[in-house]
Amino acid sequence: MASRVLSLRIDADLLDRLRDHAAKCGTSVQDYVVRTLVRDDFDERFKTAVDETERFYAAPPG
Repeated sequence: MASRVLSLRIDADLLDRLRDHAAKCGTSVQDYVVRTLVRDDFDERFKTAVDETERFYAAPPG
């Protein structure tokens, strides 16, 4: 997988909170943020798949 650079400007308080969360997980801020984004992306894709499956198996109206 190719790697790209994403630069963010964030509030100092948010960065401090991210550092705290990353430290609790024993990881870097960069790895923590990437892992969070990947998890969120997976959750969205999973929800979409569930919704589509429910629509597919739904009883026809009437």
